[in-house]
Amino acid sequence: MANRFLSAAMLAWATLAAPASAQDAPVAFGQAEQGAPALPPILSARERAETENRILATRLDEIVPAIMRAEGVDLWLLVAREYFEEPVVASMLDAHNMHARRRTILIFHDPGGGKPVERLTVSRYGLGGLFAPAWDPDKQPDQWQAAADLIAARNPARIAVNTSDLSQFADGMTVSQYAAFTAALPPALRPRIVSGEGLAVRWLETRTPAEMTLYPTIMRAAHALIAQAFSRAVITPGVTTAEQVQWWYRDRLLQLGLEPWFHPSVAIQRQGVKGMLEGSEVIRPGDLLWTDFGITYLRLNTDTQHLAYVLKPGETSAPAGLRQGLANSNRVQDILTRQFAVGRSGNEALARARAEARAAGLDPSIYSHPIGLHGHGAGPSIGFWDNQNADPRGTGPIRPNTAWSIELTSYAAVPEWGGQRVDFRTEENAFFDGRSLRYIDGRQTELTLIPSDR
Repeated sequence: MANRFLSAAMLAWATLAAPASAQDAPVAFGQAEQGAPALPPILSARERAETENRILATRLDEIVPAIMRAEGVDLWLLVAREYFEEPVVASMLDAHNMHARRRTILIFHDPGGGKPVERLTVSRYGLGGLFAPAWDPDKQPDQWQAAADLIAARNPARIAVNTSDLSQFADGMTVSQYAAFTAALPPALRPRIVSGEGLAVRWLETRTPAEMTLYPTIMRAAHALIAQAFSRAVITPGVTTAEQVQWWYRDRLLQLGLEPWFHPSVAIQRQGVKGMLEGSEVIRPGDLLWTDFGITYLRLNTDTQHLAYVLKPGETSAPAGLRQGLANSNRVQDILTRQFAVGRSGNEALARARAEARAAGLDPSIYSHPIGLHGHGAGPSIGFWDNQNADPRGTGPIRPNTAWSIELTSYAAVPEWGGQRVDFRTEENAFFDGRSLRYIDGRQTELTLIPSDR
C-alpha cells in the first residue's frame, strides 16, 4: 500500500488545476514560467479553512498508514503543549484549532491485518473530528496514565516518539514530557520505544495529489508579486532603495492577507563594486538586482530567487555577459535536477552535480532543500552555501512525491563589467514524482528588465 500511494498516484498526472473556486483561473502544473504573470485570486478565510481541512483529512487517511507500515511502527505517540507545538503536531491541527490546547496527546495505532489505523486524542478537547477522543478525565484524572493505559491495552511491538539528534522536525518530545510518559508506561513496554524520526520526516516531506493541485497557483502568486516588485510600479531608478522594495513586499502581503515566512531580501550588484549592496542603497540604471522571496499560503511555502537588470537610457537588453551568467545558472539547475533518483542521498546528488558542472567549466555553489509545509522543509539537504561537501543533514534518501527548492548560484566574469566576478543566484520550486523533477510554475530563464525611463 505504501508504495502504491507514495508513487503511482502522482505518476498518472498530466495537468493539474488550481483550487476549485468560481473566481479562480487554473494554473497548469510544470508549464514554462510567464513573464509578469497576473496575480491569481486569493481565497477567503473560510475557503482557505475548508481547503486546508480537506487536505489534512486526506493526508491523515493516506500518508500516516503508508509511512507507519513502511517504517514498521505499530504505534506513534505525539505530544504538544499550548503555544509550544512540535512541528508534526502543528501540521496536524485543523484550521479551527490554531494551537494545541493545554497538553495535546495524539496516538496513531496500526492494529495490523489491513485494518484502518486508529487516530486517537488523549486530551480535553476534540480536534475537528479528525481524531477520536480517548480520555475521560472523570474516570482517569491523570492524562499520562490514561495514555499509558491505552497503549498497554494495544500492546504494540514498537512505540515511536519524536526524538532525533539530526532533524529538528523529529525532535518534538521534550525531556519533561518523555520522563512523565515513561514513568506512566508499564516497565515491560519501555524498551519498545523507538525514534519517530523516519515517520516525522516522511509525514512532512510527502506531497499529496491534492496539495500539488494547489501548489501551481501558490507559486504563481509568488511569481506575480516578484514581477510587481521588479517593475516601474515599485522601482524608480535613482530614487528607490533596496530596503524600500523589501518593505513593499511586506505591505503588499498585508493587503492580500498573505504571510511571508522570512523577511524578503533585495540586493544590488553594480559594475565596479564588490559584493552585494543592500539597505538604503539607491537602485541605479545598470544595476543587477536580486531578490529572495517566500510566502506561506494554504499551509504550503514558496521560496524563489530572481534577477533583474535596470536598463540604462537607450538600452533595450541587458549586457550579454549578464545574460550568459543567468544561462550558466540555468545549466547548473539542469545538471542538478538530472541527479534526482529515488533512494539517492542528498550528498550524492550534490557531489554528482558539482562534478558535472565543474567539468563543464562552470563555477557552481549548490544549496538546495526540500520545501512544503515548511520553507526549509523536512528531508535531505543538497549542499549548503557554506559547505559544498558531504554533510550529515544530506545523508537521507531522496523520495518520490516530494517538493524541492532548487537553490544555487554560479559565478562568472562579466566582460562588459571589466571581467568583474558576478553572483547569479537562482531559486525555483519543483516537484519530484519518482522519475523526473519538474518546476511547479516554471523557472526564470531571462533577466527581468526594468526601464530607467518611462
